Amino acid sequence: MVRVQQAPFDLNALYHSLSAERTDIGAVASFVGRVRDFNEQPDVEALTLEHYPGMTEAVLTRIVEQAEQRWSLANVIVVHRVGRLTPGDDIVVVLVASAHRHAAFEACEFIMDLLKTQAPFWKKEHTRQGDYWVSERHSDKEARQRWEQG
Repeated sequence: MVRVQQAPFDLNALYHSLSAERTDIGAVASFVGRVRDFNEQPDVEALTLEHYPGMTEAVLTRIVEQAEQRWSLANVIVVHRVGRLTPGDDIVVVLVASAHRHAAFEACEFIMDLLKTQAPFWKKEHTRQGDYWVSERHSDKEARQRWEQG
């Protein structure tokens, strides 16, 4: 399941839907990204995430499909929020279920690394000093390249 939404997500409900009535799942790995009160500048008061509807979901779906081709996965859920968020708000959740932990851990990391560099999201941070668009990080590019080389 891939979803882009403004509303907060219920992590507990998502976790339970991931493996409902499944007995073949031996591992669930998760990642939850949150809004910090600092980034390129201190004193972040809010973050606005914009996206390209339709294209964003298609890119996220393609990333999940790539993970499913690389690892034996039982289920994957990716939910990403858009709109105005404040420090402490959850932005994204990736839940990966598989029979074994290594596949779940690696696929979860793979999905996040590709999401950060391929999904069409734009972030604007609002600070006391003013608003600015967040730049792509070199470390995110390096993380993606690791998967392309390996």
